[in-house]
Amino acid sequence: MSVELVPVLASGTLEGLYATIEGAIRTATGPVGLLLIGVYSFLIAFVLPLPSEIVLAPASHMNLGLPREANLALIVLVSGLGKAAGSVFAFHIGQEAKQSGPVIRFVRRSRFDIVSWSEKKTVELAQKYGYVGMALALSVPGFPDTISIYAFSVLETDYYRFAAATFAGSVGRLLVTIGAFASVTALL
Repeated sequence: MSVELVPVLASGTLEGLYATIEGAIRTATGPVGLLLIGVYSFLIAFVLPLPSEIVLAPASHMNLGLPREANLALIVLVSGLGKAAGSVFAFHIGQEAKQSGPVIRFVRRSRFDIVSWSEKKTVELAQKYGYVGMALALSVPGFPDTISIYAFSVLETDYYRFAAATFAGSVGRLLVTIGAFASVTALL
């Protein structure tokens, strides 16, 4: 997983910050590494416009005394729980303010119109499939979760279902990524 995940939208100081965060996640080890993955997952749910797949990078060198598959499962669980907790925080912000938040405003002002497209697709999924739609939207690898989470937070009202859908979507996304990566590796 050597794909650089620093977003195109970032520049200057933000790019340096994103690169530092990404580097810390890639090299995370031990219980402190799991804590770092949990905190990162919490933050990407409501403030960091970065994809979550980077948390899978340290699975082979986590140094937890477990087989790689167990490390991977633990990382997926910790990341899913972190993102669910962060989404509840974002949900609260969305319920209180019913506005997009500073990160989304920054992305909206960018030259890329991904926010409008994402919000439209997210709203369509929410209206058609409810919380299952949210989980499906969050299962798409490579796209920052922050946009979908904020879009859903202004549409929905149930904290517990919101957190459960975020957890399911986060786990689903990582499992899709693992499956895709395993398929590509098997072809090589």
